[in-house]
This record gives sequence, C-alpha cells and structure tokens, in this order.
Amino acid sequence: MARKLAQAGTDYTVSGCIVLHNNRATIENTLRSLREWTRGVLFDLFLVDNDSKDGTPALAAAVWPEAVLDKTGKNLGFGAGHNRVLGKLKSKYHAIINPDVVLDQDAIAAMCAYMDAHPEVVLLSPRIVFPGTGADQILGKRNPTLRYLVASRVRGKVCESALREYAMLNRDLSQPFEIENATGCFMLVRTADFEAIGGFDERYFLYFEDCDLTRSLARRGKVLYYPGAVVQHVWGREGKKNLRLALVQLQSMFKYFHKWSWEMRDAGLEMRNAGCGVPNEGRGL
Repeated sequence: MARKLAQAGTDYTVSGCIVLHNNRATIENTLRSLREWTRGVLFDLFLVDNDSKDGTPALAAAVWPEAVLDKTGKNLGFGAGHNRVLGKLKSKYHAIINPDVVLDQDAIAAMCAYMDAHPEVVLLSPRIVFPGTGADQILGKRNPTLRYLVASRVRGKVCESALREYAMLNRDLSQPFEIENATGCFMLVRTADFEAIGGFDERYFLYFEDCDLTRSLARRGKVLYYPGAVVQHVWGREGKKNLRLALVQLQSMFKYFHKWSWEMRDAGLEMRNAGCGVPNEGRGL
C-alpha cells in the first residue's frame, strides 16, 4: 500500500490518518499539499469518513486513490474515527492530520528525522500558522485548567497573563521545548506508543481528546513542540460559533477534568510565566 516516493530517504514507513466529515471545502488542498510535500519518507495514508453527505470521500479518493478509505456509515467522532486504524498500522511513526491543514514543506520528514535523533520523544507537535499570513496560531501548550479556559473565552487585558501562560509565550518559540498539551490538528506520534495506550479515549466525541492523548503519551516519554516543521491550519473555531458544538465542547471539558481529577496544574514540568502580555485577539486560543 505504501506510496514509495522518488526522494524517500528512510527504510521505514510512516502512516497518516485524516478523519473526514463534510470537508469538501478544504480536503482537496490538504491532500494535494500533503502529496506534493511528503517526499522524504515512505507514506501510507488512511482516510476515515464519518458519514459525509457532501461528496468528501469521493473527492478525497480521486485526489489520493492509493489511500485506504474507510467509510464508517455514521459519525463516530474525532478520536473514534482515528482509532479505526489501530491494528492496521505497519509504521514506525503515525501522523494525525486534520482535513483543513496545508503543507508547504516536507514537515513529516523533518519531524521523523528529529524523532529518530531523540528516541525519548513520543509525540512531536509542529509550529502551527495561519495560511496566507504565516502568523503563529497561539495554542495552549500547558494542560487545560478552568482558569486557562475561562481566560481564552473572556479575553481582554485581565486575561492576558493567563493566556500567555497557557500558550507558553515566555519560551523561545524558535527552539524545541517540552510541552504538556499538543494540538490535534497535526501531530506525529510513535506508532508503538499510540497503539500501546489504545489510541484516543473514545469517550470524547470532539474536543479535549488531543489534550487527553497528549497527557497519556507523556507518561511514556517526552512531548515536544518542534518549530523545525511548520504546518498551516485553516482554523474554523466552530466551537465558538455553533451552539451545539459549544455544548459538545463543554461536555468534553467535564469528561476531561473528571478523568484527570480536576488537577489545576501538572507537576511534571517546571514552566514559569514570562510576565507582561500582549493582546491575543485574532491570533488563537
């Protein structure tokens, strides 16, 4: 199944999975950029369609006919969709990819090379930027807490310190460093570790499953932010626009905090706030 690329430089396979649900507007750009720029590895792609009604799976299959297409027949949710690949992977590393990301560099090969050189790393999170502007998306890198989540909703001057702390803006973002929380829009994991923990916790239909996965994998090794690979993300932020999705997000939040005993901070990393902040409006969170 692996599509052997002309410039492939590794002797192992990397797999990737995209869960689809009515993504016709973005999936073609995602797949064409992934196909164009994934050059340095042998790459297997899995597409899991969560009952799209807009022709997404047919379009995706036309762009990438070698991919394994799994039509679930119903909307299983994000994590459960990604878990459909468990038991099918023959890879060393596995990429979890959103249907609204775009590549303009061989991010996967760069991330694999870094993980090859750092066997203690179980999950690598690239630099995520907005398409067009290239501006960084300010994303939470600490474990979620009520303080951080309220601050990301309320915003304003009073919340700047908490937002900066949540996104670890005091750190040098041009260098790799250990994080507590990685965004699920694009991440690379060691396949063996992903399978060992059983993939995503399927109790989350949507939202917080990436926080949960990160926390589970962090028990097995290091989780790092890696700016040596850059991925563009068309960030819709539907949870702040759609009431139904906002309720799903709230439900997932309670599941997350219940599972992790309402811990307000993880004691595993020493991460300090830098001090004064800058407005985050339009930049993420």
